[in-house]
Amino acid sequence: MSRNIATYDLIARESLSQLDAPPGVTLPDPPLPMLVTGVTGVAGYGALAYLQTRFPGQVYAAVQETDVDFPAPNLISVELRDYSAIEQVCDEYKFQSILDCAGNCALKACQLSPKIAWDLNVEVVRNLARYSRSRGIRLVHLSVDMVFRGKDGGGYRDDEPTCPVNVYGETMVAGEEGIAELDPYAATLRISMPMGVSFNWHAGAIDWIAARFRANRPATLFYDEVRTPTYVDEMGRVFRAFLGNEFSGILNCGGPRQVSLYQMAQVVNWTGGFDPELLMGMYAEEYCPVPPRVRNCSMDSSRLAKILGFVPFTPWPGQQEFVPTDREWHLRRPADFKGSTPLMNRVLSCSPRLYADEADYLTNLF
Repeated sequence: MSRNIATYDLIARESLSQLDAPPGVTLPDPPLPMLVTGVTGVAGYGALAYLQTRFPGQVYAAVQETDVDFPAPNLISVELRDYSAIEQVCDEYKFQSILDCAGNCALKACQLSPKIAWDLNVEVVRNLARYSRSRGIRLVHLSVDMVFRGKDGGGYRDDEPTCPVNVYGETMVAGEEGIAELDPYAATLRISMPMGVSFNWHAGAIDWIAARFRANRPATLFYDEVRTPTYVDEMGRVFRAFLGNEFSGILNCGGPRQVSLYQMAQVVNWTGGFDPELLMGMYAEEYCPVPPRVRNCSMDSSRLAKILGFVPFTPWPGQQEFVPTDREWHLRRPADFKGSTPLMNRVLSCSPRLYADEADYLTNLF
């Protein structure tokens, strides 16, 4: 089976073939030039591709010195934990907006090394907020649904008290608090599972699960960890809208469909054409996790849609034929179904709503 991994150039080219917004909706232009952080993560990687194609030469990516092979243009090496470094670089380029997608989301690493988690998930955020407020520039920061521990039925509202269950969630809450304290004019968007390809081919849910199956290794996912995933390409449009508006405060930014981690793996298995026997499932209580796992921390993001004036996210996955109906759904894949990595990337990473017609969506699989 060919890997056919979607490179940055392919993602950028794909973005150019997509619509910016639903019919009748015009997205605002953000203040430019812009800095995007956290571009090696799934959300930042996808957002950078979208923003650089829409505003060529005006969108820059903050990277570490070790990211020498990062494939995008307009790279700036800056240590975000060093406020003086941020000040020097951002003043030089005269950035008018910042999209902050940075952070360490490695749950086990955060749990075992709280200091590192705090530095990356709190101090970096505070540095950016301190800078944005001092210069009067627009800051949009990404938080996460794991500021909640999970509850029966999920559906957390954005005004509910946070209740993290692990160090990662605790540091994300502290990051939200830092934004509120240092730049009350900034917007914080709580994302859920960003569904798209990743820079290193294993950072995101799709790539990590597919890598296990591709290597003929089993993958065990939880039945009862439930999230509200979103297509990364639709997220880029939402980030653009909030960079260009004046909303301040915290909003949930999740999709409209609740999906368990096990169901996500079912869809990856089916569309990728992998051996269905490799997928295993279990309840979180059957596992002694380090770190502790969330349960149903799905979010109610209806307020987001009201502010935008349109429903921003397609239910993931976008085709009903790829929505699991039960725990053995993936075992009933038709023998003549030709799953592949290109099909998996298309179905799971690209929202069908962003294409003018079905033919545009189904052709030129990357």
